Amino acid sequence: MITGTEDRQHAYVALTRGTDVNLAYVFTQSPKTADPAPGPRPAPELARYDRIHAERADLPAPASAPAVPDTALGVLTAVLNQDGQQQSAIQTRHQALADADHLARLHAIWTAETTPAREQHYRDLLMNTLPDGHRAEPGHQDRWLWRTLRVAELAGLDPCQVLAEAIAERDLAGSRDIAAVLDARLRHRLGSLVPLPSRPWSEQVPALADPARQAYVAEIAALMDARKARIGEHAAEQAPAWAITALGPVPGHPRDRLEWQKRAASIGAWRELSGHSDPADPIGPEPAAAAPDARAAWHRALAALGPADGPDVRGMPDGRLLHLRDTYPVETAWAPPHVGDELRQVRAAAWDARLAGLRAAADARAAAQHGDHDHAAAKHRLAASYQALEQAYRQRETVFATVMADRADWEGATRVQRHLAIAADAELRRRHPGQYFSPLRSAEPEPATQSQPDELTLTPDQPPGEIHQWITNPAAGHRTFADQLADRQSQTVPSEDPDYGDHGPAFPAWTSPGQEPILQPPKPEIPPSPRILERAMDRDADWEAAD
Repeated sequence: MITGTEDRQHAYVALTRGTDVNLAYVFTQSPKTADPAPGPRPAPELARYDRIHAERADLPAPASAPAVPDTALGVLTAVLNQDGQQQSAIQTRHQALADADHLARLHAIWTAETTPAREQHYRDLLMNTLPDGHRAEPGHQDRWLWRTLRVAELAGLDPCQVLAEAIAERDLAGSRDIAAVLDARLRHRLGSLVPLPSRPWSEQVPALADPARQAYVAEIAALMDARKARIGEHAAEQAPAWAITALGPVPGHPRDRLEWQKRAASIGAWRELSGHSDPADPIGPEPAAAAPDARAAWHRALAALGPADGPDVRGMPDGRLLHLRDTYPVETAWAPPHVGDELRQVRAAAWDARLAGLRAAADARAAAQHGDHDHAAAKHRLAASYQALEQAYRQRETVFATVMADRADWEGATRVQRHLAIAADAELRRRHPGQYFSPLRSAEPEPATQSQPDELTLTPDQPPGEIHQWITNPAAGHRTFADQLADRQSQTVPSEDPDYGDHGPAFPAWTSPGQEPILQPPKPEIPPSPRILERAMDRDADWEAAD
């Protein structure tokens, strides 16, 4: 008996112990689950598509998918994916050793040890920069000023110079809280800064008065750097789903593999620091500005994040980015109009007219059988009107379907350039946060007005008229669009030397990584650090000597 709450071990025993035959009685819907919401349920094909896509990509089931699939095979599949086996003592010890130098744990120690020294440094800078008469000890709101200075420092600015400019901006006379005033000035002047790529932790060890504490912080920094490098090595060996999604397959060439490994180390380090574990989303959303160090680590992971099947414009100069951005209205200018709503409307109306015509014809036959010939004649005329109405709707459906087919061809032909233009616009805004860029404007044809779709509503008591001009105009442009599409698909990169071979298509399509099989073995965890293993072996040897 399978209800969907069992695990893999239970199913194995239950389905393999029969003497003659093994039968599974599966609950496809739990009787304990209440469904008080009225109305129709979503189409099961949608959830099935999402579930199959997630299984092929070795991802967990989407949140929108039902917890218990609506088929017996789906319930059994979910049961087999639930592992109820407990780890042995050796496995638990190995996992504990692997997590001994976890970045989240080490970073918490690092933050506790370095934050007081950094804040004292900022406090000394403030007291030395303030003019005479204002050098009072800052109040409890000074932590916001230290946070803003940390943001500026991570962005490559000099905290001393930033403070001096904020102090010299206006007179501080009458300020009740100087730290709060300077913090407001700095946030207004600096805006939203983008952190620079962070250096290794070993290069960020602050100067501490206690030599023992200085050595301790340096050792923590070395452990964090070693852990980050080991994360990259483990990702290159095991190729987890998040690494393949972020960086593509592991290269075979040693030099490319090393570069891939370094980028995976930055992404994996951020995932450990933040606890982000979604295999489909490598780095997740950007942290809030209240956490400058976490935001800097996220931006370092973002810089290492390379699109496996999309555009990468981060290394392009500003001039080329502006050129790519300006191609967006050019690519959208020859787009066919989007008439999906109109196509849906005429298809539904044609179906309703067909049903109404069948119903009127059936009423006419029934009236004729009962001898009511006048009523039968009226129903025949009504049936003929509905048939004419259906034909009129089908003509409009043909027009709109042709336009939507052209629209799909246009989207496929311009997808690369449109995505490049959008990526170039985003990169320019990231590089120059204080500069104004006009929003991207699409040059597509204007959508139909409210009165134009109303003209698609026909009545059976009036004969269908001619197709309106706003419907025939997109249909007349089909030949022009076909010529433009053929010319676009045949474009090649010109060569200065006529004798030189062709470079191929001007806009090649992106290639996405292939899908993995549905059933995959579990990925092993990162191995423990050799230094941790050596310490553990020394401790075990001490216990044996004591025994």
